[in-house]
Amino acid sequence: MTAAASFQHVPVLLREVLQWLAPHPGGVYADGTLGGGGHSQAILGMMAGTGTLYGIDRDEAAITAASSRLKENKNFIAIHGNFHEIKELLPPETMLDGGLLDLGVSSHQLDTPDRGFSYHEDAPLDMRMDRGQGETAAQWLARVTEKDFAQALYDFSDEKWAARIAKVLIEKRAVKPIETTQDLVNVVDAAIPKAVRRKDSGHPARRTFQAVRIAVNEELDPLPKALQDWMELLRPGARLCVITFHSIEDRLVKRAFQQMKNPCTCPPRAPVCTCGKQPVARVLAGGAIAPDELELTENSRAQSAKLRVAERL
Repeated sequence: MTAAASFQHVPVLLREVLQWLAPHPGGVYADGTLGGGGHSQAILGMMAGTGTLYGIDRDEAAITAASSRLKENKNFIAIHGNFHEIKELLPPETMLDGGLLDLGVSSHQLDTPDRGFSYHEDAPLDMRMDRGQGETAAQWLARVTEKDFAQALYDFSDEKWAARIAKVLIEKRAVKPIETTQDLVNVVDAAIPKAVRRKDSGHPARRTFQAVRIAVNEELDPLPKALQDWMELLRPGARLCVITFHSIEDRLVKRAFQQMKNPCTCPPRAPVCTCGKQPVARVLAGGAIAPDELELTENSRAQSAKLRVAERL
């Protein structure tokens, strides 16, 4: 099986992304989370072989697969890197006619057991989106303090049992290193009572795995600054589309877009603005866009997806 074939995924909110991004021939666009290349392929289709699309991903497997899948498109340029560093990744003085970010973990990463993202398969705890750098989830769990682990669970997944899970992690770690996905699932199972686990609408370990993944890949802290950088690279009238998959990401994107819409830092009751900060974007689509019923029927992983759009003034 080729790399492209093994890295397939169904692009979420594709129709809505194309509607709001509105790619056109001759434009310059960037897909900051390339993944399997599904969104990029559709964007390229609307560009009619002209302009340029930069596809960025920190996962080398995604770069390899998408490059193979999109090799017929001479106007596609793949870049290995983190979209947080967009200004360093693109050629100097590049201005964009639109940008897309599809946050979170890709279907391929979840479906490849040895990546360590899934709680459904027993595998080494890696969870790095870029396997060429940084510490693995196992290494992070070997050094994290009980306090910091509990805080990560609360901050990154709203885990109600954060303190108890952190305590059990430290206890089990003292006996045996937490090195596999099953080891981490066992920590959660030991921490959350069976009666509570039975009532959970999903796998009880999903929130813990989400929090560890976010911490290992440092996904959220740089996000507001990255969104600002992307907005600064857009031409006036160009749009930034951002897809999120959990409430914490969505809150950060919503807050960042609102800050771009109203950056004024003057006291609310001040009669006149004296800070001099001017709006740089307007928020479109009336807030968050959710998948329609047809998409939810065809792709269960779209269940929690939301799309937000901002346009450069």
